[in-house]
Amino acid sequence: MALIDRVKFDGLRNRDWLVYKHPSESLVFGTQLIVGEGQAAIFVKSGQICDVFTAGTHTLGTQNLPVLQKILNLPFGGKTPFTAEVFFLNLVAKLDIHWGTSDPIQLVDPKYSTRLRVRAFGQMGLKVHDCAAFLRELVGVMEQKEWVQFDKLLQYYKGVVTQKIKVIIADIIINQKISALEIAPKMDEISEDARRRIENEFSRYGFIITNFYVKSINFPDEDFNEINTILQKRAEFEIIGDNRYVTARTLDVYETAAGNQGGAAGAMVAGGVGLGAGIAMGQQMPQMMTPPQFGGTVCQKCHKPNTSGAKFCNDCGMTLAVAEQKVACPHCSAQLVQGSAFCNSCGKSVKPVKCPECDTEVNIGVKFCHGCGKEVV
Repeated sequence: MALIDRVKFDGLRNRDWLVYKHPSESLVFGTQLIVGEGQAAIFVKSGQICDVFTAGTHTLGTQNLPVLQKILNLPFGGKTPFTAEVFFLNLVAKLDIHWGTSDPIQLVDPKYSTRLRVRAFGQMGLKVHDCAAFLRELVGVMEQKEWVQFDKLLQYYKGVVTQKIKVIIADIIINQKISALEIAPKMDEISEDARRRIENEFSRYGFIITNFYVKSINFPDEDFNEINTILQKRAEFEIIGDNRYVTARTLDVYETAAGNQGGAAGAMVAGGVGLGAGIAMGQQMPQMMTPPQFGGTVCQKCHKPNTSGAKFCNDCGMTLAVAEQKVACPHCSAQLVQGSAFCNSCGKSVKPVKCPECDTEVNIGVKFCHGCGKEVV
């Protein structure tokens, strides 16, 4: 085999190369080693790293290869032949490494109580900073080829990156109780936390992380449609109150169960309730379906209407005896139920106002405060 007296790597056509192994192992002392900018060259003999060279032109000899000289025990001077592997490393940072979670994170959204399949995608940058550690820890376990690309390396780290991201996102959604729909403002925090958690892992193998970004956190359209349905129903029932919303949701559950299992009996079985509960439900159904009849007195405390003949407020429990008294509107003298907020004749406010001097509540139309005697504007 011919002896090589000049070792140089001009680089591949693309920038995705990470490691290049020089094809010849037969060298001589006095060989010119040329290392380009953004490269490093490492001499390896019998699995032992002999020396690391940075950018520049180097003449190989006993002075700059002392470890190799000791291993081979070669005489000084002359072009003494020797064998060694020469690896060129790419030290230029690669900033466009994309990552993503191959399988979704199964979570229950804390705000909408629906199951979500969350995925995350992003971009990172890597750079070799410890050539000896990198060659020692990774190149030895990689498939021996003339050169290795970044994509090959990422196969070793994909699991580390995605596992850390999954833990961080699950912690924010489950433990911090932040909805997946409201997680966008946390992107920078997630990115920084993920970088901090994985940088030690990369450092062990001679890398530094130059940048790490979470670009998107999303879930399938069908999961999003389910949340939209919940939001629409919630908006519909906000007009008629929470109790009616809960009632309607209960009816939806029983209706779905009945359709899946066949009839009312199926609804009882699918809902996990016994026959007695089913009978009770049937007895309560007319009351649940019949809207309450209003037209009675208005509560003086919470200003909510009550059913006719009620003695206590349906909403806050206050006695309604006071509310049955009639008072005159200070604007148009129309008879109003005491405690009314607005006149049902002229539409003007009849709420008590506070004295600007002592904060005592006085009725509309009163000119002087009965607490301090000051004039009320």
